[in-house]
Amino acid sequence: MKKQKLIRFDWAIKKLLRNKANFDILEGFLSELLQEDITIVEILESESNQEDQNDKYNRVDLLAKDSKGFFIIIEVQNSKEYDYFHRIIYGTSKLITEHIEKGNKYSDVIKVISITIAYFDLGQGRDYLYHGKNEFRGVHFNDTLRLAPQQKKLYDKTTVAEIFPEYWLIKVEQFNELIQSKMDEWIYFLKTGKIKQDFSAKGLEEAQQKLDTLQLSPEEKKSYEYYLKERRELASQHETRMADFEDELKKAERKGKAIGYDKGHKEGHKEGHKEGHKKGSEEYTHNAILGMYKNKLSLPIIASSLNVSEEFVQQVIEEHTT
Repeated sequence: MKKQKLIRFDWAIKKLLRNKANFDILEGFLSELLQEDITIVEILESESNQEDQNDKYNRVDLLAKDSKGFFIIIEVQNSKEYDYFHRIIYGTSKLITEHIEKGNKYSDVIKVISITIAYFDLGQGRDYLYHGKNEFRGVHFNDTLRLAPQQKKLYDKTTVAEIFPEYWLIKVEQFNELIQSKMDEWIYFLKTGKIKQDFSAKGLEEAQQKLDTLQLSPEEKKSYEYYLKERRELASQHETRMADFEDELKKAERKGKAIGYDKGHKEGHKEGHKEGHKKGSEEYTHNAILGMYKNKLSLPIIASSLNVSEEFVQQVIEEHTT
């Protein structure tokens, strides 16, 4: 019997799960994550989830609206970005402003739930599933700020946190594949692309039926294979750049140490030795910056890696490229 091959979720969420016939898969995933029955009313379009040339490398967005009027952003992120947390808050803020018109009451602000499925180590933490929500804690009494009875009636909410955006982060690669909950079954599928026979989480049975590669039309299959090819090429490029970067760092370090030693030796006293090491260190930093820039790493990543300012990085690059 031929082993079943399931479509990668990041491609499915962009191409297949927007179809109303496949809402049951998405609803199952959301129901297990949010621990309540979710019904998708429609898939929306906004500036944040329109397809463009960078989508195939960076992210796959889906914007849904549920039966309660909540807006749900699902974003699959494959590549590492140091400012990704900023992107999350920008995405939710932009969505809120897009959906409130001039003259509307502030109480008309929409509820947004942002879900990130990250295939890289986002931040530092031991867990693989994180939930962030907004609560106000008293500085002196450590009490939680609550809604007044009139506000509960006006907003149709029971807590302050329900008004603000909520954030869910799934760090797929950190998952140890030990199943402890229904949501773990989903995360197992996100990581391995497989669904075990004894899995019973909502939506997975439908996913197993509808995300079989054999169910793809010739056109869909061609698109999917092209996507996989690009993913492989991107992984290969990233691996090559990191290897080149490490080589450049080693070269710069050797050169920096040689300059430092030579200068210190020639000076023949402590001050000269210190000056030599200082210049060697500067040479090392300059060479490291140029090597990383040559391998197309961004200015923020270069600055963060070498513990220098972005302005300094820009200055070094301009000095050696103009």
